[in-house]
Amino acid sequence: MKRLASILVLLSGVFLLSMRPPSPSSYLIGDKAEDFNLQSTDGVMVSLASYPDVKGYLVVFTCNHCPYSQLYEQRIINLHKKFAPLGVPVVAINPNSPEIVPEDSFDNMKKRAEEKRYPFNYLQDREQAVYQKFGATRTPHVFLLDKDLYVRYIGAIDDNAEAPNLVKKRYVEDAVAALLNDDYPDVEFTRAIGCTIKKKMVAK
Repeated sequence: MKRLASILVLLSGVFLLSMRPPSPSSYLIGDKAEDFNLQSTDGVMVSLASYPDVKGYLVVFTCNHCPYSQLYEQRIINLHKKFAPLGVPVVAINPNSPEIVPEDSFDNMKKRAEEKRYPFNYLQDREQAVYQKFGATRTPHVFLLDKDLYVRYIGAIDDNAEAPNLVKKRYVEDAVAALLNDDYPDVEFTRAIGCTIKKKMVAK
């Protein structure tokens, strides 16, 4: 029994660790995020403070080239169209280094935003500092912040990347609905599914 109890304690610890962002400096639920100031595809610098009278922010780390980002692209557009009028806009950030993935260059970001008629700001994390502060690891990776920049939800958009019509759990929609009701979501953290963020290698 003692051996079984020890195994259960160990497994529960591994499970809890798996439910946390990978870096000790990453944001956790309840942490206050720092604002940022990044260039958007329309050429202006955008920060969270650029959005007046909001109730929250859907910060979505996404990109051009990732098949998962492409699968979720229309859903991200739909999230903005549904929730921006209610005070929770999408703020999309491309965290990838174009030196590693040329498809994610700023010029290609502008082309993608125009081609797909993005209704939200699409920003470039040129120095790759913002995604690391947030603890984003995949594209797409969502962070729901309240109006005071406290983290309310981290993770996936829903439970089925490949088939939108088969989605059973709409994590982001449920989290935003809770926020708009001055409540906290039943599910605060899920594992993001997508391509790993492509970080520029720094010469030593």
